[in-house]
Amino acid sequence: MTDASTKAKSRAPEAVVIDLDLCKACGICITLCPTDVFDRDDFGRPVVARLADCTLCAFCERHCPDFAIDIVRVGDNA
Repeated sequence: MTDASTKAKSRAPEAVVIDLDLCKACGICITLCPTDVFDRDDFGRPVVARLADCTLCAFCERHCPDFAIDIVRVGDNA
């Protein structure tokens, strides 16, 4: 199996990026995540704690009212 085909079959993202300047700590992403990827920091903002559990459902990205979440998928930077 080539490296490219391995990446194509991956379901985990390369990163879930949270812009803390935009985030208002509403908790929508934490509540909607079906695989419990996020924890809260001391200010109530989401922290990616279990990236490998992310299934790329993008609920967090689509429902963030502040557009503070970006899912970086494998191959997006190529």
